Amino acid sequence: MPIRKRVAAASAAGFQGIGLLHADLMPALDQYGSGGLRALLDDHGIVDLELELITGWWSAESEPVRRDLLAAAEALGARHIKVGPDVSDGPWEHDRWVAAFAALAAEAAEAGTRVGLEFLPWSNIKTVHDGLALVRAAGHPAGGLIIDVWHTERAHTPPADLAAVPVEYIVGVELNDADAEPVGTLFEDTVHRRRLCGEGTFDLAGVVAALRDTGWRGPWGVEILSDEHRRAPLRRAVADAFRTARALVG
Repeated sequence: MPIRKRVAAASAAGFQGIGLLHADLMPALDQYGSGGLRALLDDHGIVDLELELITGWWSAESEPVRRDLLAAAEALGARHIKVGPDVSDGPWEHDRWVAAFAALAAEAAEAGTRVGLEFLPWSNIKTVHDGLALVRAAGHPAGGLIIDVWHTERAHTPPADLAAVPVEYIVGVELNDADAEPVGTLFEDTVHRRRLCGEGTFDLAGVVAALRDTGWRGPWGVEILSDEHRRAPLRRAVADAFRTARALVG
């Protein structure tokens, strides 16, 4: 779908931020250039820009995407870049990963942005506690966590545990909802069956209150991944995502 239509739909719904995958970002840069893309975002009141996704950042395999996203983040003034863990679910090498994450955070700082690690309950960094241990050990202020409610709820993390996360380690927050029990694998459930905020069973009010207790005053992102959501017309889907999240956060 053309980037202009996506940006316009987000703006019309009320969003002031948008996230772009590497696969969407690069064609948009080819079409508009960094100056033109930034102007498109500015014209639609889009202030916060998230870029994703760097995987394999602990090895050389991440280099092409890493280079593209860091350069784009600097040129576009992105708020942060999202990075992921190892979904093979093998153990992570503590010293190697800590050093690699610290180095990536330093590169992000040079580009004027931050990196946020999104822990995944089917990966080798399953919980907020696992992620916090890594970013704390890395010890770079440009590195932190992306807290996605789907992942904390499916990992059975109580809101009180989120309230204990130091706010300086929170890079971004993503809201969504889901049924009480996953259908299929966790991966299948997360990409096919998320629900709009308030249409599932998650303790969203408790999560929002906990994150506010940390001092979080950053943007509230919305990430709805579902077959039903994808089938809806773009403007309606985006408007529904904004409306239901706004009812939650006020």
